[in-house]
Amino acid sequence: MPAPGLLPFAGHKYLNLETFRKNGRGVRTPVWFAASGPISPEHPETFLYVYTTADSGKVKRIRNNPRVRIAPSDARGNVRGEWMDGEARIVDDARESEIAHRLLDAKYWPWKQILGVFGWLRGKPRVVIAIRAV
Repeated sequence: MPAPGLLPFAGHKYLNLETFRKNGRGVRTPVWFAASGPISPEHPETFLYVYTTADSGKVKRIRNNPRVRIAPSDARGNVRGEWMDGEARIVDDARESEIAHRLLDAKYWPWKQILGVFGWLRGKPRVVIAIRAV
């Protein structure tokens, strides 16, 4: 039987993303996410997209250390499943970033678009983070 992979995230709107400081201390943040493909044991190559401002702490921590932990959660970060290890990367390919934003736009319509306008007005560039289970 295939490993469950990201199956615990199916049907959830939030995940709790734990990134790590240089001293090893974890920092947890609830975030929206969208999957790159089907979330099922038969699709282990699926990964999760998250977006945030380019100057956020989680981006700085991921640039320093790609190791993360993720768990399904509610909007306040209350964990709704088991933690799993993952690896994150900042998406620098424009095409992949565009695909990720389309997936996030579809999942979080119209809230992501509304927040996007406020971000644009504040002049805060956004980046996409891709997370895969390890």
